[in-house]
Amino acid sequence: MDIDLATLAYLTGSSANDAILKRLREIGHEGVRVSHGYLIQHLVESEPKVGELGELLGVTQQAASKQLLELERLGYVRRVPDRVDGRIRRAQLTDRGRRLVEDSRRLRRELDVHGDDEVKRALIRLLVATGGAEKVLKRQVVPDA
Repeated sequence: MDIDLATLAYLTGSSANDAILKRLREIGHEGVRVSHGYLIQHLVESEPKVGELGELLGVTQQAASKQLLELERLGYVRRVPDRVDGRIRRAQLTDRGRRLVEDSRRLRRELDVHGDDEVKRALIRLLVATGGAEKVLKRQVVPDA
């Protein structure tokens, strides 16, 4: 194939995401989408308010709330009262949500086993060269507009 590295990286990543989603659905995570991962990444280590999620995702509070509602209906997220001000609601992963994170990470590691260190280094160099590495490290990657 004669494909430039950036296009090949995108297509490969999309194909890997599709394969992981298929496996996740097979093991009981029906309804989950790639876009959910952008929100879930912010719940792994914190319990943000909806407005904060919107800011982190680069979307409106309404869009973040809609996504959060989807994840609540699927049983991955719940809203809990703030510890200081009970009027404020925070988003929190449920046990099912934590299992989703664990299963996703496990499936990604399984794919990584087939990886080539030289290819991985080339993709990291591309990420750094294009200015994306800092966003990844800070969990600031947002869905495509």
